[in-house]
Amino acid sequence: MCSVGPHAETPPRAGSRTGPAYRLITAVSGSSFRFRLERVRVVRERKEKLAQRELAHAISRRSSTVEELRSAEDRLESAREQQRNVNVGGGSSVSARDLLAHQVYVERTEAQRRASVLELEAREAEVAQRDADLTSAASEHQMLERLRDRRRREHNREALRRELGALDEIATARAARSRA
Repeated sequence: MCSVGPHAETPPRAGSRTGPAYRLITAVSGSSFRFRLERVRVVRERKEKLAQRELAHAISRRSSTVEELRSAEDRLESAREQQRNVNVGGGSSVSARDLLAHQVYVERTEAQRRASVLELEAREAEVAQRDADLTSAASEHQMLERLRDRRRREHNREALRRELGALDEIATARAARSRA
């Protein structure tokens, strides 16, 4: 037999399903691992990523609201300072209309600050809810990941058991032939 050149033996075709080599490979390799809940796992993974993005957006909105509250507090402090300066004004007389205008401005600024506080409380609640959603989604995803890993280990153990069984059969057959 020539192993090189035009008269070389051709190996069996890749798709050939006959002969002892195919039976041995099939017995040893078995089927590849397929997780039946893979589609569900992918959906849960997407749900977790979406929950992560929503939490990030909620945190961003909360940060913006904190900045708005700080700004409202600064405006309120400035308005109160202006009102004190008008009231202490020294020798110049201040009309009742000016005092009333300053008081209305301070009250409006206080109302804006209260609105900012309420907005911040709502944002805090939203962040807490998004965090709870993320925790739930991550838990569901991790559960399916653990299940997939456990099933993969079971599949690998079964494949190893089949492979060892096939190798034992080969060793037994060789031992029987060598005795004969």
